[in-house]
Amino acid sequence: MKAADGGTIKLPNAESAWVEAAKILEYLLSTSNEDGKGKAEFFFQYGFSRDRWQDFAYALCRHGQRNNVTRVVETLFGPKFVIEGAIETPDGQNPLVRTVWMINYGTDSPRLITAYPLEE
Repeated sequence: MKAADGGTIKLPNAESAWVEAAKILEYLLSTSNEDGKGKAEFFFQYGFSRDRWQDFAYALCRHGQRNNVTRVVETLFGPKFVIEGAIETPDGQNPLVRTVWMINYGTDSPRLITAYPLEE
């Protein structure tokens, strides 16, 4: 996605991006959550773990900071920002993933909505 001036768009206020612990522990790295199970298996194979969930949260935030926004979707609650690119993983393979961030109206900090493998 290009900005009006022709440059690329980055996640606004990316330095204050955050990820809820529950988003990781109860969804993205949960093998008991039907919607998250496949995502958990994907992220586990690259060295992420529930025991060190904070490392995964950090990697997700870095993904949002380093990669470009590919799409913005306006919602009733605020804009969602879709970001695609490599994520830094503990095993160094750094697969391509898509993350979705939202900045609710009345707030400034992007909050992670989801993350999943990017089909190559």
